[in-house]
Amino acid sequence: MGAPTRGTTNPNRLRRVDRWLTGTPEVGRVLRATPDPLVVDLGYGASPVTTVELATRLRAAHPDVRVLGLELDPERVARAEAAAADPPRLEFRRGGFELAGSRPVLVRAFNVLRQYPEADVPAAWRAMLDRIAPGGLLVEGTCDEIGRRCAWVTVGHDGPRTLTLAVKATVLDRPGAVAERLPKVLIHRNVPGEPVHRLLSILDDCWAAAAPLRPFGGRARWVATVRLLAERGWPVLGRPARWRLGELTVPWSTVAPLSGFHMNFTFRRPE
Repeated sequence: MGAPTRGTTNPNRLRRVDRWLTGTPEVGRVLRATPDPLVVDLGYGASPVTTVELATRLRAAHPDVRVLGLELDPERVARAEAAAADPPRLEFRRGGFELAGSRPVLVRAFNVLRQYPEADVPAAWRAMLDRIAPGGLLVEGTCDEIGRRCAWVTVGHDGPRTLTLAVKATVLDRPGAVAERLPKVLIHRNVPGEPVHRLLSILDDCWAAAAPLRPFGGRARWVATVRLLAERGWPVLGRPARWRLGELTVPWSTVAPLSGFHMNFTFRRPE
């Protein structure tokens, strides 16, 4: 199910989301909840490099994890199998939103839905969630070509839970620049009146207010920016240790589209 991606990929392009996956308690609980956790990397592109990196990073924290890379293009699958497969720890298969019939506890789907209309997002999420094991998670998002600006939504069977922004603060002009890499469900909502536009606008204001910390580096300025955001009433999640990595996570309820996004998140067990 789905359409082939453009295939663009680069080494370390997804390092920020991988770092979040290996350091976030919620993901850790999901991976520890089963003795044989399977993680699917959907739409890895023309090269399997980011899937290999995901497997390496996850196994460092969770040695029992198996990773399955899925692509719709059979030639990409064949090249990945020949170059990188290491069964059963790392395998590649042809598949799309139906996840090739697998039952993963975690799905990373990056730069996949970017090419689809916003109206197609609920059906794509639903197709994946119907195959994810109970209690599992979908992490769906977008990043730039070298992974310096990223954004993703964490989705459970009860619906979207959080939005995370992750940037390289040392080269950041302003936080609002991440708007170009918002997930498909939000990228067209960055307009006045929508919650995500308000978040990015206030984040830019806080970044400007934290300018006196510029001599101490981008990380210090980013941490101060997130603190200011919290002081303005935003329910910022996570600890300062995560903020120092250039991350910001907020509840989905604070950025959810005001209208036009409807989905029934009642979990349907696969046949």
